[in-house]
Amino acid sequence: MKKQQLTHKESEAIRQIRSFLMRYGRAPSVRKLMSVMGYRSPRSTAVIINQLIRKGFLRRKPDDSLQLIKNLKDDKTHAQTVEIPLVGEVACGTMVLAEENIEAMIPVSTKLVRPPHKYFLLKAHGDSMNKANINDGDLILVRQQLSAENNDVVVALIDDETTIKEFHFSNEAIVLKPRSKNKQHRPIILTRDFQIQGVVVKSIPNLY
Repeated sequence: MKKQQLTHKESEAIRQIRSFLMRYGRAPSVRKLMSVMGYRSPRSTAVIINQLIRKGFLRRKPDDSLQLIKNLKDDKTHAQTVEIPLVGEVACGTMVLAEENIEAMIPVSTKLVRPPHKYFLLKAHGDSMNKANINDGDLILVRQQLSAENNDVVVALIDDETTIKEFHFSNEAIVLKPRSKNKQHRPIILTRDFQIQGVVVKSIPNLY
């Protein structure tokens, strides 16, 4: 297959979309992309977006928002990477990795992700785990699995909401503990009526 060549403007659009995704966990609107690229008309931006869709770098999701499905190649590095899904806002009652939640595919070093495991990236919200070096806005690399060991930091689905907490199991009771400087956060005590969606393996600081 012939390699799809990108124009300078198309490459810049991908960089801006990727930057917006990393900062906000979602793709920019046409008008927002128009603004950050310095265009005066949304039509010029829409043309670039359609070109990137045709070339296989973007796709439109059912809600008409954009999804980044192919990233730019960096010829200056020889690091081996794999594409890991970045999950945006998770709708109540849906699995984290449902297609509608995936905002982009982000290259991650194979030194951090090991086959045959599956992984996803999640944006952390709030301060309930800041003593575990997980802060608001950080990217969290998660190994997808349904079980955990004591002291693992897990992504769990409780009452149709996703939370990140430290896992503890004893005497048929499960405790999900916050690790926070904010004393308002309290442990969550459960039986098995919840779902583990993965174990946190790496926290990547919010650099924006």
